[in-house]
Amino acid sequence: MTTTYPFSAIVGMDGLRLALLLNAVSPAVGGVLVRGEKGTAKSTAVRAIAALLPPVDVVAGCRFSCDPAAPDPSCPDGPHEPDTGEARPARMVELPVGASEDRLVGALDIERALSDGVKAFEPGLLADAHRGVLYVDEVNLLHDHLIDLLLDAAAMGASYVEREGVSVRHAARFLLVGTMNPEEGELRPQLLDRFGLTVEVAASRDTDERVEVVRRRLAYDEDPEGFAARWAADEDALRERIAAARARLPRVVLGDRALRQIAAVCAGFEVDGMRADIVTARTATALAAWAGRTDVRTEDVRGAALLSLPHRRRRAPFDAPGLDEDKLDEILRQFEEDEPEPDPDQGPEGPDSSDDGPDGPGGPENPGGGPQEDPGDGAGEQAPPTAPEPSVPDRRTGEHETADRETDSPQADGDGGAGEADGGSGGAGGDRAAVGAAEPFRTRRLDVPGLGQGAAGRRSRARSEHGRTTGARRPQGTLSALHLTATVRAAAPHQRSRGRRGPGLLVRRDDLREAVREGREGNLVLFVVDASGSMAARTRMSAIKGAVLSLLLDAYQRRDKVGLITFRGADAELALPPTSSVDAAAVRLERLPTGGRTPLAAGLLKAREVLRVERLRDPSRRPLLVVVTDGRATEARRSGGPTPVERAGRAARMLAGDGVASVVVDCESGLVRLGLAGALARELRATPVTLDELRADSVTALVRGVRTVSNPRRAA
Repeated sequence: MTTTYPFSAIVGMDGLRLALLLNAVSPAVGGVLVRGEKGTAKSTAVRAIAALLPPVDVVAGCRFSCDPAAPDPSCPDGPHEPDTGEARPARMVELPVGASEDRLVGALDIERALSDGVKAFEPGLLADAHRGVLYVDEVNLLHDHLIDLLLDAAAMGASYVEREGVSVRHAARFLLVGTMNPEEGELRPQLLDRFGLTVEVAASRDTDERVEVVRRRLAYDEDPEGFAARWAADEDALRERIAAARARLPRVVLGDRALRQIAAVCAGFEVDGMRADIVTARTATALAAWAGRTDVRTEDVRGAALLSLPHRRRRAPFDAPGLDEDKLDEILRQFEEDEPEPDPDQGPEGPDSSDDGPDGPGGPENPGGGPQEDPGDGAGEQAPPTAPEPSVPDRRTGEHETADRETDSPQADGDGGAGEADGGSGGAGGDRAAVGAAEPFRTRRLDVPGLGQGAAGRRSRARSEHGRTTGARRPQGTLSALHLTATVRAAAPHQRSRGRRGPGLLVRRDDLREAVREGREGNLVLFVVDASGSMAARTRMSAIKGAVLSLLLDAYQRRDKVGLITFRGADAELALPPTSSVDAAAVRLERLPTGGRTPLAAGLLKAREVLRVERLRDPSRRPLLVVVTDGRATEARRSGGPTPVERAGRAARMLAGDGVASVVVDCESGLVRLGLAGALARELRATPVTLDELRADSVTALVRGVRTVSNPRRAA
């Protein structure tokens, strides 16, 4: 059996440790979402907390972990005999990102259900996690249909398995813990709101702390059992403290004053719904119990808000989650002025209230609220004093990015300039600083023709496990979606030869038919954006960025992967490799400078190379190429060689020959138009769309679909 890394041996990460401990004290808090860069021990901390959870009493032999004091009346293994309880450790069940629906909710034997009327049910991970922890690593990469099942189970506290009128229900109440790297994409808002708390983790920039992390990890890898033994006393003390806080929790008084503070904070931050108020109240109560008190104070409300509100403050997909602590303090300060806090010495306090204070749990000497770390007898494992985590440069406004912006030429104020006057021939010297994007808008859906079979999404038609039924076929592997009519039709002719005498239908495995369903898939949307001098007029580039940002928002909502190629000056650049993080693409777009020549051919050839590589990595995900340009092509020309326009046309025909579905967003403006983008669309066999036609609510917009390539093998 693998020895788990001790929770008390984790260095730093005070916010994460506190959030996990509060959920251990009060599972009603609703779980934790851990956001952070790769390699920050997110999974290590989550697995370590499971070993500290108190054991649970279960009915002996019940596969669904029923409580012997109050067994589930609809348990598939029931009814249960009285006095059959036994204690076992709390489970931590891991849900793999690639798990099937049957693995999550369980599988029903359809053949026995139809022929014998028996509900033969094999429990899934939701049943295993009941009264324990359900851990999802990389939760943001989970398939949509699995997220839907998780949402249903988390909301109802039960799991339902439905197969053509045959249903099984069992309790499924669990502590949901997820980890994710925001660079790989964000969570759906519905699932995001289901997590009670959220914490951001980042690697420490303190040298001593980083050294201690490495020292402990190497010691653990060399001798896991010995390392765990050195921290056993700290682990036992932490278990006892969790148990004491759980016992104290029912006696904690959440007074009217604290409730009004919570309501004022949630209203002040304009959070949606009432779940934020409820979770904050439960978290504040758990904080008081963890601190050894039986009354909720202002510091508890503040600490709870910092954990429960950041992920509920997102107003749009590209807004970074977070909470303005200055605003939080201002709201609480205004509340204090309106209603002075009574003397805490006169309030109801528990017998352990002496634990709270400047150096007590949650105080400055222990900001994580966890135990003071004692290295025990391990040589070289003395922990440095816990210090506030140093600030980390924001990915959106980091110092290195500021330096990049300062190097841009300050020529962005005008609408003309040498770089644009000559069609972008001003070279690199015509670079202009990045301009902001215009307000995004709702776009028309652009999809890929044909029927795919890629990852579930909301863009193009595809065969999928979910959607409308379009036919039936023999099962390919495990039967997951029974087509009842086709199954009965296949079994009916054989009833007499099988000796049927009673009312039941005699069904054999060869009779089973599964439903063929059609839904939607997510695609790879590759943006190729012209950032040359011909596009550099401030008002025009702002509108173009707003249009691309709108398309990115559409890609986020339709579960697409996105990539970003820009071309300007002498070459094209892959600004963002294909990723699920639409937020990252929006950030790259916002910082995009303009100026220089227009190497259109280089941009198209770069797109062809990126799509070739992605086709090998993920052959089932179909691409959609979106070229944003005015159609001009200007670059250095070799003597006697093809013109830039001819080279661009050749590259476009190569992409068309590959069968790539494309859209050309025509950015040409003004009274006199050259129609170059339209000519490019014809070479690409793409759908031409103007900026105005891109709007879903535009009066002049046309209902357009991407044209199917008639001869994908045509040579360039």
